[in-house]
Amino acid sequence: MSTPINSDMQNRIQWSLLSLRLGVFIVMFMWTLDKFVNPAHGSRIFDKFYGLSGSSDTILYILGALQLILMLAFLAGIKKRITYGIVFILHGMSTLSSFNQYFDAFNHLLFFAAWPMWSACFALYLLRDLDTKYTVK
Repeated sequence: MSTPINSDMQNRIQWSLLSLRLGVFIVMFMWTLDKFVNPAHGSRIFDKFYGLSGSSDTILYILGALQLILMLAFLAGIKKRITYGIVFILHGMSTLSSFNQYFDAFNHLLFFAAWPMWSACFALYLLRDLDTKYTVK
């Protein structure tokens, strides 16, 4: 038997989803800025975790610009099915590409933070229709 959602519960759900959206945005926004501020770091990440060596600064700037557009749309709640889905997939790729780090867990503890964030991305995708607080209609 399901419990009907009253206005207080709906308000709490909306605030909870907003907090998840802001948290995911902050992390991914910093990853986006890193492509502009320190493209050499981005290039090393693409090489080590994705096997894509030789990424030029120009490629990283283009990827950063595309990621910035995506993240701003995600933050604003625009086209949630698409933007939340892409964020979920991108973060999933990032989480899974780091898989070898999990075998040496105590030397790579920060990598484990990717899993709850990926769960937050999944929750946001599943509950996207309820995520209406401060979104573009």
